[in-house]
Amino acid sequence: MIKEYNTVREIVGPLMLVEQVEGVKYDELAEIELPSGELRNGSVLEVNRDKALIQLLEGVIGVNVRDTKVRFKGKGMQLDVAEDILGRVFDGQGRPIDKGPRIIPEKRLDINSSPINPFARDYPSEFIQTGFSTIDGLNTLVRGQKLPIFSGSGLPHGKMAAQIARQARVLGAEEEFAVVFGAMGITFEEAQYFIQDFQRTGAIERSVLFVNLANDPAIERIATPRIALTAAEYLAFEKEMHVLVILTDMTNYCEALREVSAARQEVPGRRGYPGYLYTDLSTIYERAGRIQGRKGSITQIPVLSMPEDDKTHPIPDLTGYITEGQIVLSRSMHRRGIYPPVDVLQSLSRLKDKGIGEGKTREDHSDVFNQLFAAYARGLEARELEVILGEAALSEMDRIFYKFADSFEKRYIAQGENEDRPIEQTLDLGWELMSVLPRAELKRIREAFLDKYMKQFDKKSALTS
Repeated sequence: MIKEYNTVREIVGPLMLVEQVEGVKYDELAEIELPSGELRNGSVLEVNRDKALIQLLEGVIGVNVRDTKVRFKGKGMQLDVAEDILGRVFDGQGRPIDKGPRIIPEKRLDINSSPINPFARDYPSEFIQTGFSTIDGLNTLVRGQKLPIFSGSGLPHGKMAAQIARQARVLGAEEEFAVVFGAMGITFEEAQYFIQDFQRTGAIERSVLFVNLANDPAIERIATPRIALTAAEYLAFEKEMHVLVILTDMTNYCEALREVSAARQEVPGRRGYPGYLYTDLSTIYERAGRIQGRKGSITQIPVLSMPEDDKTHPIPDLTGYITEGQIVLSRSMHRRGIYPPVDVLQSLSRLKDKGIGEGKTREDHSDVFNQLFAAYARGLEARELEVILGEAALSEMDRIFYKFADSFEKRYIAQGENEDRPIEQTLDLGWELMSVLPRAELKRIREAFLDKYMKQFDKKSALTS
């Protein structure tokens, strides 16, 4: 029998202290009954002898110390899962908000699953196509990888996330692919944009959306990514699907973590964030990957907006240590009207070499990537030289690379919001752009590939079209 307590001692922010409790455990789910009879949920944050500290998941309005009753359920927060979750929209606690029927659960899973055992991990090695040339061609996403997007306030990371969600696919054999989209601390307008975009394009049929709004309790924001990843683990490791998890915005998640930490009066770390921020983020990011002997996989793209575009801020800094690279968005490119405004030279996928080449993308992929990167870097150097010394100071070769950089940004980096480029088109576009460069300058491409692929492009086609 579940025991009822009427011994609430104190309420501070989203936290409630209950005294004279027995047998309560950390992370246990609590049911709070208000004087009006309304029921709310909470989770045990801390237990000290006969005292339990509860974090309220649905706000404290209407809660009072004298008449509120608390019951502990003897289990942690769980998510009802079944294959029917595909095509549905849920709130940050996993409750349907799309006017659809309640999920009849096949299982109820604890949202605090453990990260994948390193010994059981299988190495990421298969290519995932996102339809973005800057990702597929230069910073390839590999199945089982964690590849965050580092953005800034006002940059189109939300638009990018939605486009990746509807375009991403696994190439080759016909394998089931799903997208789990977790949004934290977003506005109502942003939530409507994501939901309507998924519905308009039909991507909703293979997707699960979890939406936590900015006016929802901060404590719910902490549960949202874990609920999304629990759904992903069910689809990946029990239904043998390849799942792409997109989490936006991790900065809002970390702000909620800081708010709860301050309410608990914990000793703050860098910039007021809790000292365990690195550990907490790792419990989210490390739930991505592949497991030996299992067919399914979880690939993760966390999106975070860097405060003041500062890459040394604790959130991007710690994220970079845990994940395998980053896609960095550039404010200057955004101002010039380039979408997606990916800063190619600042971006990196540490596992790209594992997911490209013959049998995965194409045999020339590695050489094309290296040459494009080098040529664009030289073009940017020529652009900087022109700003300092003037155009007259540029050599003929500098001018060629200067024009290449402009063309590369306008044709390779920039693409439409509904433009889904296959990897073959991305690679062919790279060859077309490089056709204006003297063959002697293409030092990073093997002669056999030059003979095979370059002959189909006219030397002046890229810059005159």
